[in-house]
Amino acid sequence: MSIVGTRVVRVEDEKLITAGGTYVDDLREDALAGAAHAVFVRSPIAHARIAGIDVAEARTAPGVVAVYTAADLDLAPRKAGPVTEPYLAADVVRYVGEPVALVLTEERYQLADAAELVDVDYDPLDAVADLDTALSGETLLFPDQDSNVVQVHGAEEFDDSVFAECDVVVTEEILNQRVAPAPLEVRGASVAWGDDGRVTLWLSSQNAQIGRSTVAAGLGIDADRVRVIAPDVGGGFGAKIGADPEATLLGWASRQAGRAVRWTESRSENLTSMTHGRAQRNTVTIGGKRDGTVLAYRLDVIQDAGAYPRTLFLPTLTELMAPGVYRFPVVQTRSRGVVTNTTPIAAYRGAGRPEATAAVERAMDLFAAKIGMDPADVRRVNFIRPDEFPYQTPTGGSYDTGEYAAALDKVLDAAGYAQLRAEQAKRREAGDPVALGLGIAAYVEITGGDGGGESGRVDVHADGSITAWTGSSPHGQGLGTTLAMLLSDRMGVPLEKITVRHGDTDEVPRAVGTFGSRSLQLGGSAIRQAADEVVAQARQVAAELLEAAPEDLELDVDRGTWQVRGAPSSATLDWARVAGQAGGFTADVWFGDGSPTFPFGAHLAVVEVDTETGKVEVTRMVALDDAGPIVNPLTFRGQRHGGLGQGIAQALLEVMSYDADGNPTTATLADYSFVTATELPDFELVDMETPTTRNLLGVKGIGEAATIGSTPAVHNAVVDALAHLGVTHLDMPTTPLRVWTALNDARKAN
Repeated sequence: MSIVGTRVVRVEDEKLITAGGTYVDDLREDALAGAAHAVFVRSPIAHARIAGIDVAEARTAPGVVAVYTAADLDLAPRKAGPVTEPYLAADVVRYVGEPVALVLTEERYQLADAAELVDVDYDPLDAVADLDTALSGETLLFPDQDSNVVQVHGAEEFDDSVFAECDVVVTEEILNQRVAPAPLEVRGASVAWGDDGRVTLWLSSQNAQIGRSTVAAGLGIDADRVRVIAPDVGGGFGAKIGADPEATLLGWASRQAGRAVRWTESRSENLTSMTHGRAQRNTVTIGGKRDGTVLAYRLDVIQDAGAYPRTLFLPTLTELMAPGVYRFPVVQTRSRGVVTNTTPIAAYRGAGRPEATAAVERAMDLFAAKIGMDPADVRRVNFIRPDEFPYQTPTGGSYDTGEYAAALDKVLDAAGYAQLRAEQAKRREAGDPVALGLGIAAYVEITGGDGGGESGRVDVHADGSITAWTGSSPHGQGLGTTLAMLLSDRMGVPLEKITVRHGDTDEVPRAVGTFGSRSLQLGGSAIRQAADEVVAQARQVAAELLEAAPEDLELDVDRGTWQVRGAPSSATLDWARVAGQAGGFTADVWFGDGSPTFPFGAHLAVVEVDTETGKVEVTRMVALDDAGPIVNPLTFRGQRHGGLGQGIAQALLEVMSYDADGNPTTATLADYSFVTATELPDFELVDMETPTTRNLLGVKGIGEAATIGSTPAVHNAVVDALAHLGVTHLDMPTTPLRVWTALNDARKAN
């Protein structure tokens, strides 16, 4: 029986729940003995000229090793879109949390006192804290630019004639609010230079190899002089791809000070200075016939890039995935990236795809409401059909496989949709103050969309044990267990004899890493390819030992032995015998078929809304997430649970807010709300597996999928609960205050 497809407890967990993980802040490497501790002095003002920085008192404070400002640096500023971003602000600060100085001390407890002694004279400027102010251009973040718009993509002008034949046209502005990734482990780094002129950085990072390239480029040295090690990583969610600018600056400071340096940020520092996610304002226009057929769809995206446009691919990904699961004849898209005096935006679980789904799924509900059709029926009319795959979308996507209608039907059947609608009607007729809402979201997303490949190496040792190296970097997903399962299934070696290593650029020099839900389909395929190569090598040796032709041998994966095919009673050889004879086997491969895949699914959220207080409770969440064949149902389920919780949180309560002066108002966990178990129901998971032909395993990504479908499902459910009271739309998060305000506004309007 194959181990693939069975529930296997994660091999990573024993260490985590007994001894505990080893995170950057836990490291006790010899190279870090006597390390100085680092703290960044960050701007408390969103937009200001720096009139002067006085560090004299700080430099003479007890325990201070060094204080650095922009005047001390010889690092070229980083390129950020059409502008540059300094490692330490020199003339102007552009967001609360931007670093202006770096302080090193002998002991960690000395950091706060020393940092307070750095005296920065700020001359405040008008803040650009929202998109409307940014678009007005009255205040420019970068005066050498003629606008705060730093990127324009897609149609310059829209052709309205595409809606001419529509019976109904609906337009709505949809806010996909800014959120903080808030990983359990905040950012951290430790740095040490060796006598050989190489620098080692221990980073809390999803991609050691990307981090190496970033730091090497920043320091102006060859990449082979940089070693990056990612130990245990306590969550990334896209915000820990590679290395942030702080890592490069710490590398410079360590070299300058002539000693190792350690840094761990505070939680409030993480909330204000780590990149944020989402932050899009989308205007949707959808038009079609009263029979439910959509004829045209338009998506106009404005992306808040924050103070420095570090990641401008996010709105273009939103454009790519704009049509979702629908066969719209016409799709128009445009995006603009805009800088504001806020924390920079970068990838966050889903990275552009959740925003596309949120827009089109709200649009479908708005259209359904306008024509008086059930939202499920409108979707069925417009789904891409199974016989149309592979499907080329109007925005350039090439979907591999999908069963969109079947997925929705399975979810609605599992939920008892007809009975829920009947219960909703009953409550409305009775005037029940606790309204019932049903929200549907059907989604498709792109995984492994970067187009790159991944590395994999498998060594079979003389004792028959295996060590595998992967370019993917797990940080909570259970990937180590999954890859070990693939090896066990292919080679017949038990899990306890398989070790999976990752996250060290000296051990895995070439890799892409973990983001975009790419790890299993690319990293897993690389491990599978390497396994097949060592099996082929072993076949030759086993054939010599058994005095048989290689093509006559078979590997019995149930027992992990080689034997002559069709002769089970003949002599057998285990891996130790074969590998011992050969001195071991090794295969180091690059799986380069980086064609993206397109997971899909359907979610139904059931909510109850207290119309007297505005409180929303998600009472049921029925979800189908189809990512092809499932290797380990346990880790697959865990990824879905995490994604559902994160997506529901955005719909209900998460938002990173700023006041008009650009001051963050949710800079601590006392103010920034994220979801706990008390806000979540037991998830009702429905399974379906539709394989792809685009990788060796037939799998698609699952790391972000559940997040993408759950947010619009809950959002739609809240609006659906209030529809009979005159509320047609409200922005996320659907907090009690926002719901209560919308209800009161609707009552006044009526």
